[in-house]
Amino acid sequence: MPPGNWNHVRVLLLDIEGTTTPIDFVYKTLFPYAARNVEPFLRAHFSEREVDALVQDLKAQHGQDHAAGPEPAAWLSGSDDEQLSSCVAYVRWLIARDSKCTPLKTLQGKIWQQGFARGELHGEVYPDVPRAFERWRQQQRRICIYSSGSLLAQQQLFQSVASGDLTPHIAAYFDTNTGIKTVAASYTKIVAALGLSPGEFLFVSDAVKEVEAASAAEMHAVLCGRGAPASAQINLSQTIHTFDEIFPG
Repeated sequence: MPPGNWNHVRVLLLDIEGTTTPIDFVYKTLFPYAARNVEPFLRAHFSEREVDALVQDLKAQHGQDHAAGPEPAAWLSGSDDEQLSSCVAYVRWLIARDSKCTPLKTLQGKIWQQGFARGELHGEVYPDVPRAFERWRQQQRRICIYSSGSLLAQQQLFQSVASGDLTPHIAAYFDTNTGIKTVAASYTKIVAALGLSPGEFLFVSDAVKEVEAASAAEMHAVLCGRGAPASAQINLSQTIHTFDEIFPG
């Protein structure tokens, strides 16, 4: 049974990577797909206004990274081809470092959208996720997602899982446009966006710093330790290993 202090929870706010979705799917399927396809995607869409804006945002981010170090490869500002090649190299550099910067996540979402549409990608979740979503919805609890992946990427993932489209269960999505996931203010923004009180939220993530940030924003928060080492659970009194443990019925 859930702890007594979860009795007023109305919203399940969920992380994706390592929480709803295996980490290997992100690192061994999604990231490599984006890295392989960024060049043909940019060549096909480089002249589009929205993609051009992303390239300019990435160029600005490159300047920050270049100043801070470790330095990415130089960004060439000559011909369109040089700029495209520079952007491709920088995007692959960011992917290799698991960067959470918003323009990268937005671009990845567009590349993955193409992969989902072509049937080259299919979303993946842990087996307990679909039944938990159904159970929580029947309990009239709202399910929301908060991930560093773009809103588009989140929706595409849950829409294409083998068990069927899960998006009808999901009430709202939040990404890095809301704020950094390790900062309490980001969770306060989510509370305000949904017009509820912090005590009506339960945040679930496999990342300790995210759980601590949500707790600092006065949400209920629990670590999702799917195979995580015990050392990752230090200072967190509540840890679950499957969604079957959360409001089981």
